[in-house]
Amino acid sequence: MKAIWNNAVLAESNDTVVVENNHYFPPESLKQEFFESSIAQTTCPWKGRASYYSVRVSGELNKDAAWYYPDPKPAAENIRNRVAFWKGVQVIP
Repeated sequence: MKAIWNNAVLAESNDTVVVENNHYFPPESLKQEFFESSIAQTTCPWKGRASYYSVRVSGELNKDAAWYYPDPKPAAENIRNRVAFWKGVQVIP
């Protein structure tokens, strides 16, 4: 699977975990040069607290376009620290 935004491959892996139709990429598959930490956080009742990354490609910022669970609830342990995308980031085979 590949995560693509603004003509750049943000992450690529054959080892994604699908939860609620989102592909969660392993952290080592991310191309770190495109990611910036965000202060945003949200809470999911069964997965726990999500943290976010913003994505910057060719000077354009996609704020909070990726999320991950650094300390998930037990039901979501299989996605600990894995990263999923939204806000126009395409995830394709």
